[in-house]
Amino acid sequence: MISRRDFLQAGAAAAAFAGGSASLGRLAAQQRLGEAELLRFEPLGNVTLIHLTDLHAQFMPLHFREPSINLGIGEMKGRVPHLTGKDFLAHYGLAPGSAMAHALTSEDFVALARNYGRMGGLDRIARVVEAIRAERGAERCLLLDGGDTWTNSWTSLQTRAQDIVEAMALLKPDAMTGHWEFTLGAARVAELTKSLGFPFLAQNVRESEFDDRVFEPRRSFERGGVRVAVIGQAYPYTGIANPRWMFPDWRFSLKDEDVQKEVDAARAEGAGLVVLLSHNGFDIDRKMASRVRGIDVILTAHTHDALPEPVTVGRTLLIATGSHGKFVSRLDLDIRAGEIRDYRYRLIPVFSDAIRPDPAMAALIAAKRAPFAAELARVLGRTEGLLYRRGNFQGTLDDLFTDAMLAVRDAEIALSPGVRWGASLLPGQDITFEDVTNACALTYPNCYRTTMTGAQIKLVLEDIGDNIFNPDPYAQGGGDMVRVGGLGFTIDPYERQGRRISELTLLRDGRPLDADRAYVVAGWASINEDTQGPPIWDVVSEHLAHRKVVTPRPLGAVRLAGTP
Repeated sequence: MISRRDFLQAGAAAAAFAGGSASLGRLAAQQRLGEAELLRFEPLGNVTLIHLTDLHAQFMPLHFREPSINLGIGEMKGRVPHLTGKDFLAHYGLAPGSAMAHALTSEDFVALARNYGRMGGLDRIARVVEAIRAERGAERCLLLDGGDTWTNSWTSLQTRAQDIVEAMALLKPDAMTGHWEFTLGAARVAELTKSLGFPFLAQNVRESEFDDRVFEPRRSFERGGVRVAVIGQAYPYTGIANPRWMFPDWRFSLKDEDVQKEVDAARAEGAGLVVLLSHNGFDIDRKMASRVRGIDVILTAHTHDALPEPVTVGRTLLIATGSHGKFVSRLDLDIRAGEIRDYRYRLIPVFSDAIRPDPAMAALIAAKRAPFAAELARVLGRTEGLLYRRGNFQGTLDDLFTDAMLAVRDAEIALSPGVRWGASLLPGQDITFEDVTNACALTYPNCYRTTMTGAQIKLVLEDIGDNIFNPDPYAQGGGDMVRVGGLGFTIDPYERQGRRISELTLLRDGRPLDADRAYVVAGWASINEDTQGPPIWDVVSEHLAHRKVVTPRPLGAVRLAGTP
């Protein structure tokens, strides 16, 4: 097995330069972070799994700040992936200021982002995949896409995912599963999956009336003399978290017994390696690994966790590859007599300045973006501080969205969904239309205006809180806590349902929220059909046209119980 020292060598090489000036640090980082070091790997065994997930249709390199708060509930308290910042660095022995410390945590994010540059870019990912296949041999490799790939950029929205589907075709994945893909609507998903040239796997999606499978449940591949079975597990709560009316005849499930049947069938057919290509989320996958026998590897997704080492549950390896194209996972396996005898792993950080773009992919991306280039580059404003979203609670990018709704929709309270996608913007950076839409490009974007009583608002917050902080992973629906504007409250994630939310305050006058009073509330991304209102990107654009410069304020309206 690869040593932790070897694994982290590429990241630690640039650590000494993080404390210098931005220009000196950037130059040093670029000199020390080379493609050869980032891709260096001593091959092992006969099968290589390559994993990419949660790209969210991002063609271009970007900054993406990892969470500073990611709470584990119940048995997951204090365990990865729910360690952040210095605790995460200590757990994995990562040097502060190193490349991997920057890629995997929020520590010193602005300074280190300026040193190390952007991450991701599908043309760089293509180069990484090509290099692994060339070094390993395509006959030993399986490239598996964990989903959340086709949506959430402006160009994918405008082309109904045609641009990203064609770009991914150049990577030649062997299989994929999905989640946000389903928000394109059943007809479009059916159309695209038939044209992929590789299977869209989802054993847990069935036709509602007759219980027929909608997609292929699993596919077998021969790699390195081993029969590899890949089982697809789409996001099981798609029908709850996303608009049901977009796929009214499909139902999604989370049933251990169904996964067990697929594993047993694969073994009966002679599979020497069983892989669950999952979009459950890490905590659900950890629990599933303890309950379903015979899964060798779970390639996990949805919760955007990036971990530099596999997590083992019994004989099952869990691999977490992060999001937004920041990482590609490589897992080499020595499979003999139907067992994993040894493995070697690397979470490859895709530092855009260090990895050469693949020419064919770069050309395709340029062609797909060309019709929208002027619109994407349109400057809406500028930020004086860091704008970011990811984390259990409020982020400064979310504050921009809620402030926009309060102002443009003339509301007292604003609600914004706790989605995990959207690039981070550094202080002094222009805010472009692309930056805004990268944080809100979805197929149900209308910004509604309604009234809700104080009691209704508390009920909504309690329901969402239980969806995220329920101690049973199988009862967690995913996402982060809803973002709020004009409203303050205290949350105790470790309390039971109905008792997590307290001290609700209307910020405009500092008064406690009145349970019986009706408040004007604005929000977006409602799962209700025929929601009325302008698209959220127009609301944010209008707000920035008036405000021009964004100065993020200290976060504090949402208070975590038991903290100062």
